[in-house]
Order: sequence, then C-alpha cells, then structure tokens
Amino acid sequence: MLSSKSVLALWCLCSAVTGLAIPKVETREADAKLALANGLPLRIMPLGASITFGTASSDGNGYRQTLRNKITASGNPVNMVGSHPNGTMKDNENEGWPGFVIDEVHDKSNQNVPITKPNLVLINAGTNDALQNRDVDNAGARITSMINDIFTQSPQATVVLSSLIPNANTDAQSRAVKINSQYDNVVNTLRGQGRRVVFANMQSAAGPTLGDLVQDGTHPTDAGYVKMANVWMDAIVQASLAGFLQKAEPLAGFPDDGGA
Repeated sequence: MLSSKSVLALWCLCSAVTGLAIPKVETREADAKLALANGLPLRIMPLGASITFGTASSDGNGYRQTLRNKITASGNPVNMVGSHPNGTMKDNENEGWPGFVIDEVHDKSNQNVPITKPNLVLINAGTNDALQNRDVDNAGARITSMINDIFTQSPQATVVLSSLIPNANTDAQSRAVKINSQYDNVVNTLRGQGRRVVFANMQSAAGPTLGDLVQDGTHPTDAGYVKMANVWMDAIVQASLAGFLQKAEPLAGFPDDGGA
C-alpha cells in the first residue's frame, strides 16, 4: 500500500502534467519532524495585524516563537523578517500591525516585501475588516491583490494564507465565515494558476476555539497561539511536500539564522 507521502507525490506529478489541483491533506506530527525541503533556510515574513504582532500573548511572541521552534527542530534555519518587531524571542521581526485592515496590511507588504525578499509569507489578515464590517464582500479580491504583489516583489516566495480565527462577537464571526470562504476560493484559484499558495484553516478542529480567546473575544490566549502555530506548521509541511518552497534571494544583512 502506498504511504500518504507517496500518494501526494503522485498527485504532485499529475498536477504538473494535467494542471489538477494538489489535494489538501492533514499532516501528522511525524511529518513536521522531517526537514522541510531538505533543510532549506526559510526567510519568513509573518504578515497581518494584531494577531500576527502577538497581542494578548504573555510574552508578545504570539504564535511566532512556537512555530519557529517547530521549524528549526525540523532542521531548517529560520530568519523571521519584518519592520515591526515584538516579543521576547530573539528573532522577533514581523509585519504585524494592530488595528490594520487588509488594505493597510497590503501597504505594509508593498513597503517591506521588496526589501526583505522572504521565501515564505504567512498571512493572517482580515479580522479587523470583519469586526468593522469593512468591504467584506471584496475581502477575497483584496487579499488576492496583496498576494499577487508579493509574488511580483519576491518571486521566490511561497504564501500561506490563513483563515480568520473564531470570534466571540457573533456578527464578526458571521463575517469571518464569509471571508474564510472567499480565502479558500482564492487559494484554489491561485493554485489553478500555478501559484505557490497553501490555505491554513484556523477554524478547523486543530485551530483555536472560542475557549482559547482572551476576554476581548478576538485575540488568542497563549494556548490559542500554540494551536495557531500547529496549523501554520501543517500548512508549511504541505507546501514542502508539494515542492513549493524555494531558496530565498541572497541579500546582504539577512543571514539564514535570524536567531544566531
């Protein structure tokens, strides 16, 4: 019987020949312990708003330190990049801006992706759009514009687009569900165009629940951020198995290991 990796490898081959979409798979913890893309150094830009920044986490690191530790334990050097550092972790750079909506996050990515040339971009944006009821029907189109700009500005990039996490505000959660559906469609469409994009479903069984939110009903507790890190890691493993991860463009001042 073929292993799950063998099956996925066959699908990748079929996709290259026929254009079929590579299926989404649930990865295992054992997969995460394997070096991603043969130990490729990852220059990672965490991109988004306050959840990316780490708001409400006890150390300001949010999901980033847990995720970084998982990736380095797999055998990959990591340099997290961005212009808005936060948290106690040494490699604490990120592009998370509390209160920002999608278009404002897009402005920041336009400024800093061309400078840092990440080969992996983790996007969690749109929570403030859901809270403010800001052009929800066009969230997918707006996030698509940002992703396309990222590929132009950093051609080696792979993008992991996250769904929004659950929100305790029922109206905001209803809008988040609409946004998440659009994001899923965005990933499917871009994958059909040959783009290196993966969807990270934060409202899956593995993601944070309402019980993993702090009192504001929007931001995760430390335990919720750990669950986010796990979902990110599963998506990055999917990207690795699909052959998406590419070597970052060499840049002076950007070592392979941002924590060294």
